[in-house]
Amino acid sequence: MSDAEKGLLNIELAEMQMKALLAVRQHFLKKKPLKGLRIAMALHVTKETAVLVRTLIAGGAEVWLTGCNPLSTQDDVAAALKEEGVHVFGHRGETNEEYYSCLKEVINCKPHITIDDGCDLVSEIHKNHTDLIPDIIGGCEETTTGILRLKAMEKDGALLYPVVAVNDNLTKHLMDNYYGTGQSTLDGVMRACNFMFAGKRVVVAGYGSCGKGVALRASGMGAKVIVCEVNPFRALQASMDGYEVMKMKDACKLGDLFITVTGNINVIRPEHVRFMKDGAILANSGHFDCEIDIPGIKKEAKKSRRVRPSMDEYVVSAGKRVFVLSEGRLVNLAAAEGHPSDVMSLSFCGQALACEYLAENRGKLLPGVLTLPEEIDFHISRMHLEAEGIEIDELTPEQEKYLASWEEGT
Repeated sequence: MSDAEKGLLNIELAEMQMKALLAVRQHFLKKKPLKGLRIAMALHVTKETAVLVRTLIAGGAEVWLTGCNPLSTQDDVAAALKEEGVHVFGHRGETNEEYYSCLKEVINCKPHITIDDGCDLVSEIHKNHTDLIPDIIGGCEETTTGILRLKAMEKDGALLYPVVAVNDNLTKHLMDNYYGTGQSTLDGVMRACNFMFAGKRVVVAGYGSCGKGVALRASGMGAKVIVCEVNPFRALQASMDGYEVMKMKDACKLGDLFITVTGNINVIRPEHVRFMKDGAILANSGHFDCEIDIPGIKKEAKKSRRVRPSMDEYVVSAGKRVFVLSEGRLVNLAAAEGHPSDVMSLSFCGQALACEYLAENRGKLLPGVLTLPEEIDFHISRMHLEAEGIEIDELTPEQEKYLASWEEGT
């Protein structure tokens, strides 16, 4: 709690960059769309998340918050929120047992709405707290990995309440994932090990929105980027964007830095590590710590040691070492501060307005994965443009008529 003052200052600085979300807060203060609702949240406990929490409270909600990753909680922010009366649980560096204990603490509030980043909260409710589901209006999911898990639940008929795929908003996955992940991942790598990108070979595993952002920023820093993909169209995109595309079994021999952003398991395995250069660095910016096979690497390593706070050395053969950053967890949050506040404003506008959408449509939505209406996405874009003082054109009546007509041609 002694860090609360520092946390309050960091939240204040974040709010200065999150003007669109503050506009939503003003709307919530007047309308109170969440009055009387309990919201359980499992998000990265960062200064930006604190701004979202304040916004939901302004809308009338009572909020319970825990982290969604053992190494991403900013303790000063957690202390500041607790001082403000928020029910916040968790700390940086939780054990697996502590992590799930904190999830259960927020579930105990008997939520009406859940906000998740990675689907652990939804999964825990469906596995162990099904008695709460009749009173749950719906949920929101923040990230690609969570959407994949939710769609698997939906396919199996296991998802028992509606969940808005906030990640699928244009103002989320084409902004947060692309611009945010690209910048914050490089920030995390540089803070963890002071890596020099210029002239180095950076292998990016996965070329979705996050991978595209990482590749773009690494290239902008002067790196030679290699992309590994399993999706043929994304591999084609990477090639057209000017990157080398190859299998990991070939890239592993060339890379100086490897960054995984796939949402899948064991993308980098001991069979790849054996062929890596001495001093190769492995980092992950996918949600879970399973993309790099850490247990497999540990098993094969002759010895290991922590050489910096977010950097572990593994001696994998005589005279050859590889370094794993942030224990294979999200390097952008474990070694840095996550995405810049500006881009998180867009994502969290989506979360806040998704909660309002769920409250307004209580009882009308079927269980499953939902997307917000396009007009909400455009509303978020307009709010951010206005906050930045940017004006855009409008269609003239003639142009609207032309676009709506099929009769005018050549």
